[in-house]
Amino acid sequence: MSTPSARLLRLLSLLQTYRQWSGAELAARLGVTARTVRRDVDRLRELGYPVHATQGTGGYRLGAGAALPPLLLDDDEAVAVTIGLRTATASAVSGIGETALRALHKVEQVLPSRLRHRVSGLHRATVRAEGPGPTVSPDVLVAVSDACHRRERLRFDYTSHHGDRSRRTVEPHALVSWGRYWYLVAWDVDREDWRSFRVDRLRPRTPTGPRFVARELPDVDASAYLARTLSTGPYPVRVTVTMHAPAAVVAERVWPGMGAVEAVDERRCLLHLGAETAADLAWMIAVLGVDFTVPGPPELVTALRELGDRCHRGVPGDDRDDGGNRDGPASD
Repeated sequence: MSTPSARLLRLLSLLQTYRQWSGAELAARLGVTARTVRRDVDRLRELGYPVHATQGTGGYRLGAGAALPPLLLDDDEAVAVTIGLRTATASAVSGIGETALRALHKVEQVLPSRLRHRVSGLHRATVRAEGPGPTVSPDVLVAVSDACHRRERLRFDYTSHHGDRSRRTVEPHALVSWGRYWYLVAWDVDREDWRSFRVDRLRPRTPTGPRFVARELPDVDASAYLARTLSTGPYPVRVTVTMHAPAAVVAERVWPGMGAVEAVDERRCLLHLGAETAADLAWMIAVLGVDFTVPGPPELVTALRELGDRCHRGVPGDDRDDGGNRDGPASD
């Protein structure tokens, strides 16, 4: 730290995380000795901040009731906040862009000049490529997240991908932000199964229902469940392909929502895929650049053969035998 005052602010910022810090941890973060940390803690107490010390372990934490400054950020935190607010100006949450812009102007006004130049330079050098997409009302996000937090049943009107309308009662588990889309992962009470819902397609009904005991997800977390359901659930053509490569290799090449990878052994894995057409599936499988075996359906085998023939015809001077192109793990 350049000055004792700046170091004191940094110490207070660390204590604001509401975790317990050991004296050694604080000393390492601040680049000072444990003795200096103790002196700085005493100065904070003199200023009225209730810093509690744990006997024996030498740990420190900030007690409740501290009248903290409205904005206390170190350099890295200030840059992170401004970047986040700039990103939020192009958010999929309706109306949040203008609010984020107002907050950004307030934050930038209190930044030191050296930080203003850094974040302004980043803004000038960055171009956001945003495509069209649905927006979500902040009120809906707050209502859904509150039901998740309180573990209260949620009732809402829902419009499906095909335009079908229904009224649903669910036990909400988590909100997942997926690109420009927001999803709710929940237990559907009437269907007695897990479901995912696009938040921009639901309209909550009030009041919320009774409290519930959270169920265990069928995957490691909500994002993993969503990845699996998005890759296979909504599509008319579904397939499980054996990929002749380790699961870790295939997983690195699969983009979010494309498919779910399941390890078989050290050399093979299963890839669960879904798409609107067999031709789409053929492209998705081939683009991974890994040998594979498909069990069917026949339309997928045909689509893969047609894709192979098209690639063969597109390479001038390729005199390989057509029959050789058709034989291989892809069409077994």
